[in-house]
Amino acid sequence: MGNKIKAVLFDMDGVLIDAKDWHFEALNKALGLFGVEISRYDHLTTFDGLPTKVKLEMLSKRYYLPKELHPFINELKQMYTVEMINAKCHPMFNHEYALSKLHQLGYKIAVCSNSIRKTIELMMDKAELASYIDLIVSNEDVTKAKPDPEMYMMAVNKFGLKSEECIVVEDNPNGIQAGKSAGAHVLEVATVYDVNYENIMRIIQEVEND
Repeated sequence: MGNKIKAVLFDMDGVLIDAKDWHFEALNKALGLFGVEISRYDHLTTFDGLPTKVKLEMLSKRYYLPKELHPFINELKQMYTVEMINAKCHPMFNHEYALSKLHQLGYKIAVCSNSIRKTIELMMDKAELASYIDLIVSNEDVTKAKPDPEMYMMAVNKFGLKSEECIVVEDNPNGIQAGKSAGAHVLEVATVYDVNYENIMRIIQEVEND
């Protein structure tokens, strides 16, 4: 028998919340005021899963986007994101079921996201998942966001566990790299619908029988 799994660490966007497009739309809405736009291709291949601050730094190198505007654009983007969460964020049965069962079975549950804490708390609340979550790690809690493993290492340490006792659930290359670099077992998902109790239990069993 391998190590017993004790915690499941979830990314949020594209994993627990189908919100990738919301960030894309909210940021483009804010950037549009300054004549800048991120194409869907760039969003999917380059920007997906990165914090807004990092996206803005990359855009400033690519376009003439003065750095002085970053705080204002960031604030606008967060405001538009909140509007979208309030309008579009609803509970998903497969997630409520998975997290309630894991919680019931005694697994520790964390959400580790490159979003700011306020956004994570609002989304978890709206999705009715907040009561199952033991820990939130946001991009404000770390020096380096994903793809750096710091976020997952922090969750592992706060739970007082070893990396190999944790499953990380991720959907994009930055997050997958962060989970693997942290030394955790990674369940790679393509969409929010792959995040269900069966798939999570299957990887837990595979790891434990290894």
